[in-house]
Amino acid sequence: MLGIIDWGIGGVGIYKLIKERLGDVPIVYFSDTGVTPYGKMSRSELIGRLNSVIAFLKTRGVTHLVIGCNAASTAIENLDPQGVEIIGMIESGVAAAMKQRPKQLGLIGGRRTVLSGVYRKAFAKQGITVEQRIAQPLSGFIESGDTSSNELKAECNHILSPLRNCSHILLACTHYPAISNVLGEFAASATIIFIDPANELISRVRCWNVIGGGAAIFLTTGSPREMRTAAFNAWSEQLGEISRVILS
Repeated sequence: MLGIIDWGIGGVGIYKLIKERLGDVPIVYFSDTGVTPYGKMSRSELIGRLNSVIAFLKTRGVTHLVIGCNAASTAIENLDPQGVEIIGMIESGVAAAMKQRPKQLGLIGGRRTVLSGVYRKAFAKQGITVEQRIAQPLSGFIESGDTSSNELKAECNHILSPLRNCSHILLACTHYPAISNVLGEFAASATIIFIDPANELISRVRCWNVIGGGAAIFLTTGSPREMRTAAFNAWSEQLGEISRVILS
């Protein structure tokens, strides 16, 4: 059984690609909107929370886990895998960017992701300097169902303008591909290529060869109704039944 963890619906884009590329893979999707956003937790709080979620998902039969959140992925090396195979977004993001051979690399991501320095250090090992911008407000827009408003476009312009000279910009948040049309408007005027790590991640999930089938299971610690609405607005994905769970 394959698990996907995200604080919200950013990881639904990963889920959608897995369905399209890998077929009938048994999936449990866990949205943790009932707690403080992962990017705003202290490091110890984040590690403790993720370990609790992993333990819970293991009871649901999860053997392989995608942490579809960059902020949460910064803590993977400190997690207790509890016998579950785990991958996050960081390695896939770096690999996807390196394949593009960027002349000048930019990155947009959440506050924790950027300030952690994980991408900067990883690219430095490859001899690449990356210019980073915190784009925290964008995921908030997308979670609220806004993928096209003038306010969103203005925020994108504010965040991206200092990166206008970059040849490539890595999307270091799984929410951002949901606004690819808005980002495309910016790229058209600045000839920038945006890099979505999702394809690289899916190729790694494929290597797991998780077998089985059946309907996906959707769980949230928040509101099932809000999760359903946000997933449809962001990804045009109609989720199946969503159950609310409470973790101690």
